[in-house]
Amino acid sequence: MDHSAKHSHNRIPISVSLDETMSLNDMNQAQAGNKKRLAVMSGFAVAVAVCISFIAKGLVYLINIFTNLAFHHQWSVEPGNPGSHHYGLFVIIIPAIGGLIVGLMALYGSKAIRGHGIPEAMEQILTNNSKIRPSITYLKPLSSAISIGTGGPFGAEGPIIATGGALGSTIGQLFRISAYERKILLTAGATAGMSAIFGSPVAAIFLAIELLLFEFSPRSIIPVALACITGAAGHHLLFESGPVFPSPVLEAPSNMALITYSMIGVLIGLLAAGVTKLVYLIEDAFEKLPIHWAWWPAIGGLAVGIVGYFAPYTLGVGYENITHVLSGQMTLQLIVSLAVMKFISWAIALGSGTSGGTLAPLLTIGGATGAALGIGAMAIFPQAGISVSMAALIGMSAMFAGASRALLTSIIFAIETTGQENALLPLLAGCIAAYIVSYFLMEHTIMTEKIARRGVKTPDIYQPDVLEKIMVEQVLSDATVINGNTTINEVRSWLAQQKDQQRNYYIVVNNEGIFKGIVSASNLFSMHHEISQPIETLIKRKATVISPRNTLKTAVQLMASENVDVLPVVDRTNNNVLGVLSYSDILSGYRQMAEEGQGTITISLKRRTLKMLVHGKKGMAVLKPTPKKEADV
Repeated sequence: MDHSAKHSHNRIPISVSLDETMSLNDMNQAQAGNKKRLAVMSGFAVAVAVCISFIAKGLVYLINIFTNLAFHHQWSVEPGNPGSHHYGLFVIIIPAIGGLIVGLMALYGSKAIRGHGIPEAMEQILTNNSKIRPSITYLKPLSSAISIGTGGPFGAEGPIIATGGALGSTIGQLFRISAYERKILLTAGATAGMSAIFGSPVAAIFLAIELLLFEFSPRSIIPVALACITGAAGHHLLFESGPVFPSPVLEAPSNMALITYSMIGVLIGLLAAGVTKLVYLIEDAFEKLPIHWAWWPAIGGLAVGIVGYFAPYTLGVGYENITHVLSGQMTLQLIVSLAVMKFISWAIALGSGTSGGTLAPLLTIGGATGAALGIGAMAIFPQAGISVSMAALIGMSAMFAGASRALLTSIIFAIETTGQENALLPLLAGCIAAYIVSYFLMEHTIMTEKIARRGVKTPDIYQPDVLEKIMVEQVLSDATVINGNTTINEVRSWLAQQKDQQRNYYIVVNNEGIFKGIVSASNLFSMHHEISQPIETLIKRKATVISPRNTLKTAVQLMASENVDVLPVVDRTNNNVLGVLSYSDILSGYRQMAEEGQGTITISLKRRTLKMLVHGKKGMAVLKPTPKKEADV
C-alpha cells in the first residue's frame, strides 16, 4: 500500500518476546500435565475396577445366600433355584417380606437404593457433579441381594452398576479431583461392574459412551476402557471364562432370513416402546397410593409372589431362562408364558420402587418374544433358513436397544455374552430396526424417563465441540498497538483523530516492541489519571496472550482461568502481534459455524488490520494481511 509505504519509517517493529507470557500460558507443559493427570486417573480407574470385581463376586454370593435361606432354609453360597421351593401357596409372602425389608432400608438408610441403577447414576452425573453418597456402596448391593434373593425378578447387573458408580464417586470425593474426573471414576466403576458380571468389556465401554459419559475423548475413554478390561479379567478369575449365555452355533443367515430378522426387530421395537410406557404407568399408579412409599416394595413383592406361584421360573435372577430361550428347545407355550409372566412380575416390582435393575428382565422378555416370533416365521417361511436361536438372540438385543436406545451396546453385548460372531449382521439389522421404531415412538427411554420428569435433560447428540473446530486466527479482531512511553494525552489526541479506531482495548509495547500488556478504553479515558503520565502506567497486570493456531475452546478456557474477556493474539513464528480476541469474536465464530450446519470455515471471517502509534509521533501504519486458506494455515 502506498499509505503504508509512505509511513513505513514510523512503524514500531513488533518483535515481541513471548517467553514469559507463553510460560504463563504454558501450553506444552499443560498438555504434558494433562497426560500425567490422565495416567493418574487411569490408575484410579483400574483400582476401582479391581475392587468392584470382588464386590461383584460378593454380590452374587449374597444373592445365593439369601435365595438359599429364603427358599431352602440353608446357608450356602452355591446358586439356588427359587423355583424349586416347597412352600406352595405360602411362597407369595416371601418376596413381600423381601420388599418390606428393602422399603425399610430405603426409609432409614438411603432412598437412593430404590430404582433401576443406571438412571440414578445418570442423574448424579448430570445434576450433582457425579457425587453419590458413600453409603450406597454397601446399601445398594445388600438391598438388591435381599430383593433378588427373596424372589425379585431382577438381575445382578443393575445393582452392580449402581454400586460400581457409587464406589467410583466415593473415591472421587476422597481425593482432590475435578467434577469431570469424578464422572470418569463413576463411569469406570459402573462399567467395570457390568464387565465383571458378564465378561463383556467392549459392550461396557459402549455403555459408558451411550448412557453415562455422553462423550468420546481420550481423557475419558482410556480410564474407562482400562477399568472395563480389568473388570473382564476379574470375571474370568472369579466367575467363568466361557460365554455367560451359551447357545448353539449359529450359521450366517440368508437374505430372506435377514429380512425376517429385521422385521422381528421392528416388532420388538414396538414392544419395547409399549413396555417402557407400561412400566412408568405402573410407577405412576404407585405414586397415587394413599400409603407411604416405604410400603410400596412390599406390595410389589406380593405381586411377584403371586406371579411366582403360578410361574416359578419368573422368580429370582433367571439367567438360566435366557440360556434356555437361546437354546431354541423351549415350547411355544412356555416361551409365551415366560415373556408375559416375567414382564408382569418385573414391571410391578420395578414400579414399586424396590431395588432392582432392567437389563436381565429386558433380555428375558425380548429373547422369549423373539423366539416366539421366530417360531411363527418358520411356520410361514419354512425355506427361509430362520433359526429360533438367532431370532431369540435378536429379540433379546433388540429389546434392550429399543428400550434404552443404547444401540452399539446392545449389539456388542449379545455377541460377547454368547460368542456368536455370525450373528453380527442380523443383530445390526434387528437392533437398528428397533432403535428407529423407538426413536419415533418415544421421546424418552426406559433409562431417561424418570430423570426427564424431574427436569433433567439427557444429552442425545454426541458431536465434536464446535469451538474445537475454529481457530483463533479465523475470528480475531484488528488491534491498535501503542508504545508504552506515549503519554495518555498523546494517545487520547491521536484516538480523537482516528474515530474509526475507538476500541475497547489497546495493546501496549515498549521501545523494543516487547509486549507489555493491554489497557482498556474505560481506564484510558478515566478522569482520574494525570494525562502527562505514560500509558504503560495504566497496565494493571501482565496480559495473557494466545497463539493464532490455538482453538477457540483453548481461548475460552484461558479467558475463564485468567478472568479476562480479551486476549492479545501473537504469532509465535515471527512474534508479530496479529490482533485481539474477545468474547464477541468467539460468539461470532460460533454463530457462523452453527448457521453453516457445522461446516468448515475455509478462510478468515474478517480482514484484520493492525494500527500502531509511535511515541511522540502522529504517524500510523496500516497492515491488512491477506486472508489465508485453510490449506495454507
